[in-house]
Formats: sequence, C-alpha cells, structure tokens
Amino acid sequence: MNNLFKRDFTLVVIGQVISLFGNAILRFALPLYLLRETASSSLFGAVTACSFIPMIIFSLLGGVIADRKNKRNIMVVLDFTTAAVIALFYIALGKIPLVPLMISALMILYGISGAYQPAVQASIPLLTDKETLMKGNAVINMVSTLSGLLGPIIGGVLFGSFGILPILFIGIGCFVFSAVMEIFIHIPYEKSADDKSVFKAAVSDLRECFSFVKNEKPIFLSVLGILALFNLSLSAAMVVGIPVTVVQALGMSDTALGLTEAAMGLGGLAGGIIAGAAAQKMRLKNGYITLVICSLMALLMGIALLDAVPPIIGYIIITAASFGAMCTSTMFTVTLFTAVQQQTPPLLLGKIMAVIIAVSSCSQPLGQAVYGVLFDVLSELPYAVMIGAASVSLAVALCSKKIFARLESSSQE
Repeated sequence: MNNLFKRDFTLVVIGQVISLFGNAILRFALPLYLLRETASSSLFGAVTACSFIPMIIFSLLGGVIADRKNKRNIMVVLDFTTAAVIALFYIALGKIPLVPLMISALMILYGISGAYQPAVQASIPLLTDKETLMKGNAVINMVSTLSGLLGPIIGGVLFGSFGILPILFIGIGCFVFSAVMEIFIHIPYEKSADDKSVFKAAVSDLRECFSFVKNEKPIFLSVLGILALFNLSLSAAMVVGIPVTVVQALGMSDTALGLTEAAMGLGGLAGGIIAGAAAQKMRLKNGYITLVICSLMALLMGIALLDAVPPIIGYIIITAASFGAMCTSTMFTVTLFTAVQQQTPPLLLGKIMAVIIAVSSCSQPLGQAVYGVLFDVLSELPYAVMIGAASVSLAVALCSKKIFARLESSSQE
C-alpha cells in the first residue's frame, strides 16, 4: 500500500475527498428541499430522473474528452464550474419558481458530475501499477463512500436546523478548494495528434469504442444489459424510495434521513475496505451473489414498511438494509471496474468506462420517474412497491450468474 500513495495519487485522493463531500451534501439537501417544499413523490421522482439524463450524456462525452485532454485540467475546470453554478443557484433562489430552478440546477450539476468521473477513473491506472490497481480503485471508492457518509449526516443536521443556505456556502467552498488542490496534480498525458473538433472526435472515438466492444469484448454488452436492468428495477427504487419512505411513510426527520443515507455511505466504505483487503480472493464469477444480497436488502426494506411494524423499528431496519446494500454493491463495483480496466487498452479506457457508466445508468431515469408515480399512487402501500422492486431485481441477479462467469473467463484469455 505504501507504493500506492505517491504524491500525485495522494493529491487525487485529497481532491476527491473534498469535491465528493461537497457533492454529497448537495445531492442530499437539494432533492430533500424539493420534497419538503412540494410533498410530492411524483415530482420528486420526475426531477431526479431529469437530473440523471445529462449525467448519462455527459459521462459519454467526458470519457471521450478524458482520453484526449489533460485529465487534471478537466477536473480543475469542472470543479470551478460547479462552484459557479451553486453560486448562481443561491442568487436565483426565491426569484425563480422552485421546480424549474431545481430541475435546471440538478441537471447541470449531475451533468458536470457525469463528465468528471471518467477523468478520475481513467487517471487511476496512470497513477498506479498493475499490482496496486485494484487497491487504488478501492481507495477511490472508499473516498467516495466516506464523503457519502459524512455528507448526509452534516447535511441533515444543517438542513434540519438552518435550511438550505449553509449547505450552498459549504458546497461552493468545497469545490473551489478541491479545484485549487487539483492544480498541483501531474497525470501522464500525451497530446492527441489530430485536430478534430470535440464533436467529431466524440463520434469517431465512440465508434472505435463500440467497435472494440462488439468485436473483441462482446461479453461487455451482456454485462451492460444486466447492469441496466438492475438499475431500472432496484437502484431507481432506492434513490426515490428511501427519501420518500423515511420522510413521508415513516414520518422521520431530516436528520434521520441523513443518518440513513450516511449508513449507505458507511456500507460503501466497508465494502471498499473489504474489496481492497481481499483483492486477490474476490472472484468476478461470484458477482451475482452481491446482487442477490442487494435484492434481499430491498426486500427487508419492504417488510419494514408493513403496517404491523412500528415506524421506529421500520426505520432501523431500512437504515441497516441500506448499509448492507451499499456494502455489497461497492464490493461488486470495485471488482467489476478492475476487470474492465485490465481487459481494455489504455487508449480506450476512458471511453469504455464512460460507456459502461452511461449505458448501465440509462434506464435509471425511467425507473425513478416510474417509482415516483408508484409511491404516489400506492401511498398507502409503500411496502408493495419495494417488495415488487426487490422481486424483479432478484430475478435479474440470478440471471447474471453465467454472464459474470464468462466475463471472468475472458479476463484469463
């Protein structure tokens, strides 16, 4: 591990801690502010769905740019831009109707996030060696989940006590500080020889990317299908369902919701630690087991919402299940990303990572919009929505067994 934490990788980690913390408190507080102000799960689901669409689009574009431009400069520019967007949101708050303002702000912020992450993911193999790559991925995932742990706790306390404004100020500070930190990072970079426009380069590079997947790694397509179905059935249900059920169905406070989302962050941190410690023992062919466990955690959430379960007990069960779901999903993510990185040529790595993130997430906005409506229509039966989501995702997880076994086999060829 000592060989891992060299100067540049350490700076990336520190920059990620600060930037992702700012991201975490904003992602917690802005949708919660909307839910509290409108009391509509349909509107909540629709707005969060809209915010995911630019993230998907820009994660593809971000992958192309990450393979052609200096990754450090991408991170610096996007962090400064995020700080500026938050400042504009603060200025417009109260002067523009909340719903269109929130949609615009979240779409821009999620779009920036989508463009940012491929640059980070593509930089990891350049700052580590083959022996420390999985540990490097685990560290970055732990940083993400640690920020996800602290963000909701602090965001919940601040939002519940003082409202949205302190969170906006903290977010601006985080992104400015992170951008300044990232200026001092050196990531190996070779300037592209051609002078194509970004759009033409994007079309050309993505065509090359899809050609590689189709001709050399067709198993990636099957993996993408499984991930997309799982995101549609379960991830979307949890993104919409956890805030709606904790705040509306169980009647808990903003701080309580913050603790539940922090439990998810803690679960992700635990999953990253386990993935890093057991890097040599984890087998991709067993990836379906982690997806099965995630589905069972969602089933527990549904049971916790039954009328016979007291609200405080239901809240504890949902919080514990959130921890378990994130722990196993993080272990799965680290293992999968490492396998993809090892099977992909360096020049295509940013694009391939972007395509995986984007395509596997493309179903999530649809799922979020649908689950928002379902939680409104079945407001007296929220357990039915979660149990139904768990059942569908369990079927998807069981169907993925052979696919992950084939992916592991292809990495050994």
